[in-house]
Amino acid sequence: MSNHKTYIAQLDGLRFIAVTLVMIDHWLGEANHLPLGYFGVNLFFVLSGFLITRILISSQQRDTQLGRGHGHSLKVFFIRRNLRIWPVYYLTIGVLALVDFQSVRMAFWWLATYTPNIWIVIHQTWLGAIDHLWSLAVEEQYYLFFPFLLLFTPERYFLRMLAGLIAVSVLMRVALFVTNAPWMAQFVLMPTCLDAFGMGGLLAWLIIYRKDLYDRLFANNFLLIGSFLAYALHLYFMLTTEPSRNVFTDVSDRFVTSLFCVAIIGRAVLGFGQPGKWLLENPVARYLGQISYGLYLFHNIVFNYYHTQPTYITLRIWRKAVSILPALDSTALFQLGYFYALTILLAALSWYLVEKPINSLKDKFSY
Repeated sequence: MSNHKTYIAQLDGLRFIAVTLVMIDHWLGEANHLPLGYFGVNLFFVLSGFLITRILISSQQRDTQLGRGHGHSLKVFFIRRNLRIWPVYYLTIGVLALVDFQSVRMAFWWLATYTPNIWIVIHQTWLGAIDHLWSLAVEEQYYLFFPFLLLFTPERYFLRMLAGLIAVSVLMRVALFVTNAPWMAQFVLMPTCLDAFGMGGLLAWLIIYRKDLYDRLFANNFLLIGSFLAYALHLYFMLTTEPSRNVFTDVSDRFVTSLFCVAIIGRAVLGFGQPGKWLLENPVARYLGQISYGLYLFHNIVFNYYHTQPTYITLRIWRKAVSILPALDSTALFQLGYFYALTILLAALSWYLVEKPINSLKDKFSY
C-alpha cells in the first residue's frame, strides 16, 4: 500500500495562501501588477492534481489487492467529490439567479453544467463578478475524465501517462499561440491547464513509488529556491516583453508557475520548518484553508474591482462606515480587511450550515 499520510496539515495553509492571493488580485484590480490570482489558481490546480492522483493510485492498489474491478472506486470517487463540490455551488448559483445577479441568468445553463470557461472562449469576454467560476469548471472537467484514465491505466504506465498530459497541454498552448488564437483559450480551457494537474500527479507518483527520491528532492530547500528563481526570471520576461501577450504569457507561464507550485507543495508535504511552519499551521491559516472553497466561491460576489457597481450593497455599507470613521479611508488595507471579513463570514456560514453537514455523508462511502 502507498506510503503517505492521509491528512497533511500544511496543505490547508497552502489553500489559505492560494485563495488569499486570488482575492487580493480581484479586489485590487489595476493597483496590482503581479499575477497573484493566476498563481493562486495554479497552486489549486497542482494541489488538486497531487491529491486526486494520490487517492486514485491508492484506490487502484486497493482494487488489485481485493481482486475487484474499478467500478466501486469510480462510484465512491464521484460521490465523495460531488458531495464536497455540488451542494454549495448549486445553492449559490440558484440564489444568484433568483436575485438576478449580473450575468447568472444569462449564463445559467453554462454554470449549471460547469462549462462557463467554454462560454468565455466562445464569446471572448468575461462573466462579470462570476467569471472566477471558470476555474471550478476546469477542475470539474478534469474530474470527469482523469479517474477513468488513471484507474484503467496499468501501474507501469502511470509515469508516461502523466508526462503525456503535461506534453499535450504545453503543445496545445503552442498551437494556440502560433495560430493567433484568442488568448482566453489558452487561459481557461481545461486541456491547456493539464500540465498543472499533471505535475501535481507526478508529485503523487513520486511520494508513492519513489519515496526515497522524493525525500532527497524536497527535504531541503534547493529545489524550492531554484524554482523560485526560475519563476522570478520568467515573470520578469513575461512583464517586460512586448507585445503584452507573448510566448511567456501564453505558452510557458503555466508550466513555470506549476514547477514552483510543485516545489512548494512537495516541501509542505514533508513540512516546512520555521517560520513557514507557523505560517501554514497556525489555527487561523488552517481554518481559512478548510473553508477556502467558500472563500473562493463568494469573494467576487462580495466585491470585484472591475465588475462591482458603486451602488452595490457592500460598497454602500463601506461608504457609510467611512462617513462615520474617516480614518478607514486612509489606506486600502482597511477596505481589503472589510472585504475579507465579509467573505469569511459568508464562507463560515456556508461551511457550518451547508458544507460540513453534507460533507459528513462522505463517511458512508469509503474506498
